[in-house]
Amino acid sequence: MEQQNEEAVIATAMNQAEDDEYDSKEKVLKKYFLQEWNTVKAFIDDTVSNGRVSNLPSAYNIRSIMDKYKEQGQLLEPYLESIVPPLMNIIRSRTIELGVVTDEILEIVNPICIVVHSLVHVCGYKSVIRFFPHQVSDLELAVSLLEKCHPTYSISSQRDESTGENEAKCVMLLWLYILVLVPFDISSVDTSIASSDNLSEFEIVPLVLRIIGFCKDYLSTAGPMNSMAGLVLSRLLTRPDMPKAFNSFVEWTHEVMTSVTSDVLQHFEVLGTIEALAAIFKAGSRNLLLDVIPVVWNDTSLLYKSSIAAGNPLLRKNLIKLTQRIGLASLPHRLPSWRYTGRTAKLNISLNTSSKANQSNLSVNDNYSNSIELTDEAEDEDMDVPENVEEIIEILLAGLRDMVTVVRWSAGKGIGRITSHLTSSLSEEVLSSVLELFSPGEGEGSWHGGCLALAELARRGLLLPASLPKVVPVVLKALHYDVRRGPYSVGSNVRDAAAYVCWAFGRAYYHSDMRNILEELAPHLLTVACYDREVNCRRAAAAAFQENVGRQGNYPHGIDIVNTADYFSLSSRANSYLHVAFSIAQYEGYLIPFVSDLLDRKICHWDKSLRELSAEALSLLVKYDPPYFASAVIEKLVPCTLSSDLCKRHGATLATGELVFALHQCDYALPSDKQKTLANVVPAIEKARLYRGKGGEIMRAAVSRFIECISLSKVALPEKIKKSLLDTLNENLRHPNSQIQNAAVKGLKHFFYAYLRDSDDKSTIVLTEKYLNMLTDPNVMVRRGSPLAIGVFPYELLANQWRNVLLKLCGCCKIEKNPRERDAEARVNAVKGLVSVCETLISGKENTTTSFTKNDFSLYIFIKNEVMGSLFKALDDYSLDRRGDVGSWVRAAALDGLERCTYMLCKIDKSGCLSGKSDDNDVGSLAKPLAGSMLNKNAELLLFDEDLATNLVGGICKQAVEKLDKLRAAAASVLYRILYNQMIYIPYIPFREKLEEIISKEADAEWAVPSYTYPRFVQLLQFGCYSRDVLSGLVISVGDLADTEKSLKRVSLLTLLEYLEGIESEDPNTTTSREYMLSVDILWVLQQYRKDDRVIVPTLKAIESLLSKKIFLNMEAQTPTFCAAVLDSLAIELKGSANFSKLYAGIAILGYIASVPEPIHTRAFSELLTFLSHPYPKIRKASAEQVYLVLLQNGNLVAEDKIEKALEIISETCWDDDMDLIKHQRLEFFELAGLEAGPLDKNSDGTTTKTSTKKPENLDENASYSSLVESSGF
Repeated sequence: MEQQNEEAVIATAMNQAEDDEYDSKEKVLKKYFLQEWNTVKAFIDDTVSNGRVSNLPSAYNIRSIMDKYKEQGQLLEPYLESIVPPLMNIIRSRTIELGVVTDEILEIVNPICIVVHSLVHVCGYKSVIRFFPHQVSDLELAVSLLEKCHPTYSISSQRDESTGENEAKCVMLLWLYILVLVPFDISSVDTSIASSDNLSEFEIVPLVLRIIGFCKDYLSTAGPMNSMAGLVLSRLLTRPDMPKAFNSFVEWTHEVMTSVTSDVLQHFEVLGTIEALAAIFKAGSRNLLLDVIPVVWNDTSLLYKSSIAAGNPLLRKNLIKLTQRIGLASLPHRLPSWRYTGRTAKLNISLNTSSKANQSNLSVNDNYSNSIELTDEAEDEDMDVPENVEEIIEILLAGLRDMVTVVRWSAGKGIGRITSHLTSSLSEEVLSSVLELFSPGEGEGSWHGGCLALAELARRGLLLPASLPKVVPVVLKALHYDVRRGPYSVGSNVRDAAAYVCWAFGRAYYHSDMRNILEELAPHLLTVACYDREVNCRRAAAAAFQENVGRQGNYPHGIDIVNTADYFSLSSRANSYLHVAFSIAQYEGYLIPFVSDLLDRKICHWDKSLRELSAEALSLLVKYDPPYFASAVIEKLVPCTLSSDLCKRHGATLATGELVFALHQCDYALPSDKQKTLANVVPAIEKARLYRGKGGEIMRAAVSRFIECISLSKVALPEKIKKSLLDTLNENLRHPNSQIQNAAVKGLKHFFYAYLRDSDDKSTIVLTEKYLNMLTDPNVMVRRGSPLAIGVFPYELLANQWRNVLLKLCGCCKIEKNPRERDAEARVNAVKGLVSVCETLISGKENTTTSFTKNDFSLYIFIKNEVMGSLFKALDDYSLDRRGDVGSWVRAAALDGLERCTYMLCKIDKSGCLSGKSDDNDVGSLAKPLAGSMLNKNAELLLFDEDLATNLVGGICKQAVEKLDKLRAAAASVLYRILYNQMIYIPYIPFREKLEEIISKEADAEWAVPSYTYPRFVQLLQFGCYSRDVLSGLVISVGDLADTEKSLKRVSLLTLLEYLEGIESEDPNTTTSREYMLSVDILWVLQQYRKDDRVIVPTLKAIESLLSKKIFLNMEAQTPTFCAAVLDSLAIELKGSANFSKLYAGIAILGYIASVPEPIHTRAFSELLTFLSHPYPKIRKASAEQVYLVLLQNGNLVAEDKIEKALEIISETCWDDDMDLIKHQRLEFFELAGLEAGPLDKNSDGTTTKTSTKKPENLDENASYSSLVESSGF
């Protein structure tokens, strides 16, 4: 069946290919190029049929479609013939029909011009104007239409809100751009003078005056009309019948350029004027321009040297463009015979070009060069170079030094164009001047401009092969140009431009001329392609190498290297350093340049991450020549570890360590003298006191990595140096920087295994006691680092003191009693260290050859009871500080620890060493009598039982329904791995099938998304073994006070309500509803977390939200019991509380319970009234509002004849006034309610304000004030 489907698909594809082959070009283009062609075609048809755009939004829609193709405008070009002519014909015909006098014509033209201008914006004006109507009679029509559009202005400067005014002006100017080329005298076209003979020979045609007037106005604008007006003038004024108009315009430009001020608006006029002159000098003939060159050049040179140009990069760019075109107009237009004529436009030099053909090409070039020498002298004598050309070249060379890239680009092109009209001797002088830009004293701008100029000279054949020996060394320097400027460096643009020069070389020269040059360039290009910091430079160098390989014939391994260093593989810096460079280095001729570049430039780079990556990259190259690295490279690096330059010594230290480790992996044994030298590196650094200052931190991390590497390599160390290195690691272990601590821990791990593993028992005990004492050190940084260090102890250091170590670590996992000593990071590290120690002990027991002992059984029981207990307590770490919920870090570590300990216990159970089920007869025979002597029941031998499984899953599920997205995702991932672990099966999990339904094997599970997580985990509320854990976490989310966007709270509450509305238990013998189970669990939460505002406040908010939805109020006999229990909890929680959120929630709950028509409502109403005398005005006001609502809903609380009076007192009294002012109303209301009012000077908890001096334990003035401010909405 599958084969038939494949055959059908292939047949369909073949038929489609055949249809495309025989279809017309129009059908194929419309099928594959413009996907929205149907929409565009419908718009064109509708516009043509109506003679106008029916609605403006449709034009906006077409413009948005066209904008999608801005990067690939050529895809639209096949459709221009179908789009542009119909639209332009509408403009033409409707203008003829309606005339330009009426305003209606603008309503027709503007929307159409929005679409036409969008095509110009995407495809370019040259592609679009080919389809404009260009009859002679259209010239006056276009001028009149432009005159009609000229005074109009767009209502908005935003392109998306434009109504087409500016677009219409642009389209009209482009229309004139082709119409002014009519092959007739314009005076014969102008109807205003057709019947008059008064126009003299020296007067300008009125139609021309109108066009020039409009264009001058547009030259002063900042919009796209500026450049388009310049294009119109360039076509109009360079006509043979326009000398008078041309001279008049040049006089006007002279006035503009010589009267420049600091006025911003005038700057736009100057910019437009210069751009128009540049366009005129491009389009005009040399005979026309020669007469005006002195005036224009004088104005241009003065303006370029003025302070106005110095502060305007765009003005300098336009001046450079005008300058080079003045130079081109000054020089005779002829192609120099000395120019190098390589096959730049062809790719017909095959990779299999025969040597005979190469020799013939070489002989042709030799003969050609000889003929050049014979004709150069004659050319030099015939060439008459104008005086201003030298000054023009000087300005262009100065432009190469400009600080702005676009100016340098324009100057580089100008140098190439001017040089192409000079003699060979003058071109050599230009080349020498360009090469002077590469002197050490020049900045990166000069180097960049010089590279651009060299590339232009090479592309145009103006850089002869004889000059390459002096050019190539400069280009090689530019390929590696990187100058440090404080905390950063400059030069990426220079390296990019140098790669462009190499690319131009490959396209410009024959392979015979480039063979030796390419052998010199290739290693440098590949070095930049692999090891440059910037991705654009890496890609540029790779593209240059690819161009040279493709065009210059056979090159060793060229194709393989090009395939390895492609565009995408070089996008990642790490991939370039560690994989691409490693692959290329295997080929001959690249290893030494790669190593040299890393040692000379990258190891000492200012970027720390680049130094680290370079050290790693250098170590990968060791396998190609280990003796070279062991001798020459290490000898060069070791002295650099004491360099005064921080970057150099940091990189050298890292690189030395990585090389030593790489040599060890290659099984290369270092000589004893080299090992001695390496052993003295760290003591020498410490002796030179190179840890001081700002660079001390990164040096400490580098030294830790160095010690780690020599430990992995097992370099021979004297005892004195061992002690010194251990002290260094311990010093780094107490550093405040966590990265340094982690580096020290990694170093200690391998240092222990390499040098301290075989120590005697006494040394082991002393070392272990030292680190255990550090767990209680007053310095918090020591307490952070020491658990991690203990966690990497080898088994030999733990075997005799494991109980003491585990007890100490379990104690460190608890929250410190002294608030000043509390540190979340220390507890996180304690949890990590505790689990690591357990894993080390279990692994060590498994690897030992001794039989199962009583000590082993004690370890397993200790892990089950003490370690797992400590981790469960860590799941309840909700510590807060100014950084927020820092306890979440401990909980996340505890989740990971519980998972790992679970695997350990289940693995031991599976092995059967405790239950006597092992396949090993010796172990089983030993375990049975031992177990019988210890425990009476075989079931008690299980290390992982049902109770532990229930607590484990319950604790994980609690974290999976709390507030933090990251923690929810971590908890769900842990539960997923526990349920579906393929190596170790986790038994005794209650309701495993239901858990597997909730945690399904979905590849795209989004556990961090509340709407995905809560509907799944809330189903566990129906299982008693999990319900309390899940609810204690869920209420935190339902009653979240910090959820500003209300998304988490809304999703969790909605999920809980949907669960409660679900079907009750399927067991027919069970009559308990989900609502009742939830009420019992909520009461448990209130009792379990009594006086813990972190849980109680959101729980009260959750109860308030549920009561507002009538939950718990319709449970028949259970409702009074639930309400009474809630009131008991409120009496405890609200007594003496200054937490406004808790008070508000409590008052709201009292209001809901008081509204219930049950006997319990009297008690709730009585407690609610006590808050009318609360010392906080806001609380009195809130309680009064609740009392009013209660009286409206439950009239039984007050006698029927007194209810109106009671409502009047509650509503009209200002309860947030001073207590003395509301004394009478309060007493009167209590009398109406039939209750006895307490003394006015008492708090809600019954303590007298004046006489009571004891403050509640949790009362904090600052906390109450912040709570008050928060409740006010600030």
